[in-house]
Amino acid sequence: MANRLAQTTSPYLLQHADNPVDWWPWSPEAFEEARKRDVPVLLSVGYASCHWCHVMAHESFEDETVAAYLNAHFVPVKVDREERPDVDAVYMEAVQAATGHGGWPMTVFLTPDAEPFYFGTYFPPEPRHGSPSFQQVLEGVTAAWTDRRDEVAEVAGRIVADLAGRSLVHGGDGVPGESEVAQALLGLTREYDEQHGGFGGAPKFPPAMAVEFLLRHYARTGAEGALQMAADTCTAMARGGIYDQLGGGFARYSVDREWIVPHFEKMLYDNALLCRVYAHLWRTTGSDEARRIALETADFMVRELRTAEGGFASALDADSEDADGKHVEGAYYVWTPAQLREVLGEDDAAFAAAYFGVSEDGTFEEGASVLRLPGDAGPVDAARVAGVRARLLAARDERPHPGRDDKVVAAWNGLAIAALAETGAYFDRPDLVERATEAADLLVRVHLGEVARLTRTSKDGRAGDNAGVLEDYGDVAEGFLALAAVTGEGAWLEFAGFLLDIVLEQFTGEGGQLYDTAHDAEQLIRRPQDPTDSATPSGWTAAAGALLSYAAYTGSEAHRTAAEGALGVVKALGPRVPRFVGWGLAVAEALLDGPREVAIAGPVGGELHRTALLGRAPGAVVAAGEGPGAGAEFPLLVDRPLMGGEPTAYVCRHFVCDAPTNDAGELAAKLGGR
Repeated sequence: MANRLAQTTSPYLLQHADNPVDWWPWSPEAFEEARKRDVPVLLSVGYASCHWCHVMAHESFEDETVAAYLNAHFVPVKVDREERPDVDAVYMEAVQAATGHGGWPMTVFLTPDAEPFYFGTYFPPEPRHGSPSFQQVLEGVTAAWTDRRDEVAEVAGRIVADLAGRSLVHGGDGVPGESEVAQALLGLTREYDEQHGGFGGAPKFPPAMAVEFLLRHYARTGAEGALQMAADTCTAMARGGIYDQLGGGFARYSVDREWIVPHFEKMLYDNALLCRVYAHLWRTTGSDEARRIALETADFMVRELRTAEGGFASALDADSEDADGKHVEGAYYVWTPAQLREVLGEDDAAFAAAYFGVSEDGTFEEGASVLRLPGDAGPVDAARVAGVRARLLAARDERPHPGRDDKVVAAWNGLAIAALAETGAYFDRPDLVERATEAADLLVRVHLGEVARLTRTSKDGRAGDNAGVLEDYGDVAEGFLALAAVTGEGAWLEFAGFLLDIVLEQFTGEGGQLYDTAHDAEQLIRRPQDPTDSATPSGWTAAAGALLSYAAYTGSEAHRTAAEGALGVVKALGPRVPRFVGWGLAVAEALLDGPREVAIAGPVGGELHRTALLGRAPGAVVAAGEGPGAGAEFPLLVDRPLMGGEPTAYVCRHFVCDAPTNDAGELAAKLGGR
């Protein structure tokens, strides 16, 4: 019998709709039920492409005995962390405070007042490695709830008080200046892996936002070391197993320092951020490899993640069926020498094995290898590589495909819109700009809809029930601003302004600090507020960047002041933990540079417009258009006449404007960054 999850739009919740566990979605009714029955709530949080979430579901939530016990003694609540990042953030903070680590699946036991009192992540079906079995945990919690209720209440009260006491120090007054940015660069240099690129040890995550900061810092200051770290990291990732050498696109992270073996799930947000970073690296260095990776990653997103409604799905699973029909991590992506021979024949298989680093021992499990470019095959025949790649890709396409999490998350689609719009503009791929526009249309039509507030997710063209959080407003505004710059359509600037006004009204607190949820959102045990960039820009730094760009486009003092207030946190965190505030540091670079305001009185897509988009000055905003209506679309174009009847570029920053120019070379020099 299906449980209550069958009515939801979340692919993750729908995966659990046929469990014998009597799941509830997160709702006041679930806690009312717990109060009525006088039992605790079991909160289980995960997401659709999470490997260990599937494992625990199979071992425990599909088990009739475990389910019967759970249903009798608890109200079980299932949450998709990607639909409710606020719920996830609040309880993850509690898990990390209590246990020193976190992760998914997250398992938390709550009172009927939603106060947490016992925590964990994955629990095995039998006791192992010093960890109790899930059944033992359930029995232990039931015994505590029945026999030691006072103790449970005391623990829960203490945890909630502790969380409430963690007010955020946001760096006091002032914005990050040269000294904080220099300390941040020094901090990144210390953590840089000179041998393999990237930062820190295993597991290693693609540091897209830190690389964005390094590229902007190089553009503004000419610091060669910053460019070197950015370029070498991008090369190492592009040649590693974390990058899909056949189909394009990046996996979530590498389990080793060398980028060889990935955790195979592919997330929209990683690919959007990395696509944009490689496009910006090409803009900085002209690297052919960076151009190839940007375009292949853009094409991967469109081919594999685009939904029928024109949005972008959240993720592809790590797991898929192997030749024996078992669900195995990486089965879709890995190759043995025998499999290469089967597809390519002896000669080409030997060539492919050398080129892609496939060995008899393998780099992954059971003698299989993850394809990468070890680079020790000597000079290669490009046509032969292309032929081999095409045949392997066609053969791989016959394998069972990984599952896809089809929900459209507003924030991540905002990131994809920015990446596709810019990549399309740089490389003369109008189809990519078109895909970005269609995704933006979907967000306006479905996610803004009638209510004029952003909805976090949609699926199959139907808006979900959950309100957008700060990162949705920040990242979608960022995407709309990038689209406005590329297309010359002022409507996108207007939509961005509409979203950012809501940020000012609903998400802003004292002294410039920002909150992840709106003032009128559901009240949780604590109002989440996380300024650190992890897999994606935090809502805080995403909003700061979009507010700064919008202020540059419009001259709005309120948006500029809000951006500067929000950047106080980067002043505090940048020198201490630069890896975890990469986007914040990138925004700080834009602030230090101006950012520059570029108005092109001339045709959209013309030489001056293209030159402006290719300018490297950090965070520069670009408005293009001609004719009397252009100023109505973009305030930057008001009173910007053609000079001598020719298209004309105007560059201003810090309230000072350069002399206008008709010359693309002169404009490029003004926007080189320094």
